Amino acid sequence: MQEFFERRITRVVRIGEVLVGGDNPIAVQTMVTAPTANVEAVVNQVVNLARAGAEIIRITAPTFHDIEPLSQIRAKINSFNLRVGLVADVHHKGSKIAIAAAPYVDKVRINPGLFVDRGRAEKDDYTPLEVSDQLQAIEDSLRPVLAACRENDATLRIGVNHGSLSNRLLVMYGDTPEGMVESAMEYLRICERNNFYNLVISLKSSRVPVMIAANRLMVVRMDQEGMSYPLHLGVTEAGKGQYARIKSSAGIATLLMEGLGDTIRVSLSEDPINEIAVCYDLLQSVGLRRTKPEYIGCPSCGRTKFDLELVLTEVQDATAHLPAGLNIAVMGCIVNGPGEMIDADYGYVGEGGGKITLYKKGEVFKRGIPQEEGLSSLVTLLKTDRVWVDPQSVV
Repeated sequence: MQEFFERRITRVVRIGEVLVGGDNPIAVQTMVTAPTANVEAVVNQVVNLARAGAEIIRITAPTFHDIEPLSQIRAKINSFNLRVGLVADVHHKGSKIAIAAAPYVDKVRINPGLFVDRGRAEKDDYTPLEVSDQLQAIEDSLRPVLAACRENDATLRIGVNHGSLSNRLLVMYGDTPEGMVESAMEYLRICERNNFYNLVISLKSSRVPVMIAANRLMVVRMDQEGMSYPLHLGVTEAGKGQYARIKSSAGIATLLMEGLGDTIRVSLSEDPINEIAVCYDLLQSVGLRRTKPEYIGCPSCGRTKFDLELVLTEVQDATAHLPAGLNIAVMGCIVNGPGEMIDADYGYVGEGGGKITLYKKGEVFKRGIPQEEGLSSLVTLLKTDRVWVDPQSVV
């Protein structure tokens, strides 16, 4: 697909067999919902998610009790032929659990707001010495994590959440995108001082404007300090249903269209399998990945010459298995139809009187086709052009 914006080229990092950053495809990720202790349930979920298209999958590891199940999960996943990166999601007691998890995953995720500062007494002000002491405490805790990641060839994700900034940063910056960015930058500077560069950054919020502002500012700050780490994009705690999909798309797509972002997750309060299709549809809609045919369908009006919703559904159902590069248009009349589908490979346009016209590459292929023969005529044309693939042959 042609891109109409310049993508920000970032450092390439490897998460298992998945390359993230640079000019690699935007990676799709999600997270299992089964408890880590339920090894079989997690493995089944990982396999199903990977086969549905998830390329990076997170597994929660909140306690030391999760490390042994995590090792079993890794061993079982290795027996499947899956191209998927496994991630341990670490929050509390971050250093020790992250070190223990690193041998069994391809990436470790830590949350700066919970890694060291959590549990300290809240204060209204911090002296320079107190700030220095806390930064030193972070470095002392992070250094062995970096060593474990390096030893096990694991990437580290510095995942900042708007809702869990440390008290120190809330005092210094407020509950702002600036505070989120500084939280990430503190960790990046420590990583670079310790010569560790296999990093992915995320700045998430349940509020779309905050998420957008934080990621934009993050890029500015990284550029100022000569950094180019890949970004993972997502609107956290988006909810469920249509609104959650729109909310996630508003934040993620805005940044993607600005050339930002190297991996994405659409976080839904639903079965995570539902997240995968939304991610791929989002990426296809902005021209970054093609995983299925592209359909152009007019919204219908009084000029429409047939039941457009029904016909579009029939065409999609019949052709959804065809190659991803295909563009098919279903238009309700000849007023805007030919012009609007100029980029379509094939077009199906109502002409009135129970007839339709088939187009090929923007030109009329055949007029006056009885509407009841329209779909079969389209399929015949696809077969003639050797575009058709038997549905049973598609795995």
